[in-house]
Amino acid sequence: MFKAVFFDFGGVILSSPFDAFLAYETRNNLPVGTLRSINSQNPNSNAWARLERGELSIETFVREFEFEAAALGYAVDGLQVLSCLSGEIRPEMVQAVRRCQEQLGTALLTNNFVAASPHWSSGGSFAALLPLFDAVIESSTAGCRKPESRFYEIALERMRVEPDQVVFLDDLGINLKPARKLGMTTIKVIDPSVALAELELLLGFHLGHGEEPNS
Repeated sequence: MFKAVFFDFGGVILSSPFDAFLAYETRNNLPVGTLRSINSQNPNSNAWARLERGELSIETFVREFEFEAAALGYAVDGLQVLSCLSGEIRPEMVQAVRRCQEQLGTALLTNNFVAASPHWSSGGSFAALLPLFDAVIESSTAGCRKPESRFYEIALERMRVEPDQVVFLDDLGINLKPARKLGMTTIKVIDPSVALAELELLLGFHLGHGEEPNS
């Protein structure tokens, strides 16, 4: 039934940045959820969205993001916020991608940005994993981003598959909704182990995490 699995990067293969956001807020005596609330304002045209579409330089993003925060009454350091995006690779997810690639097509769908420092964008981890994917769709080069429908259409075109032939994993419901609308089967990644168990049931083969199931 399925011919491809699409994976998000941050929050799926890489640990979620939201924990780092919380730590930043705690260190700077900001209310919990401050950074997410800033990004929820004008979500398709704010500084973060334009950065991910490759429309802003880092310097311009920092200035505009800090301005947006100030308009809501918060003082933030844009460079430090970007540094929250560096996280830890989840080995069990990497193994799952490897197993999927042995039998199906694999694609990476990521909202990212072009940065001079891998500390800001997890560039080193990102580059090392690219061989595991048959296609890589990056918002910074595609000129669009999740949850814009065109982003998913590009992925389908690149992989030459129909939506109903795809399973898509992402940690954000807002990114899964348009994929489901197109016809993809979606998995929301909250607990990676739970998500991988769900993916195994859909695909019908073991993905390498935990113990091998009894035959």
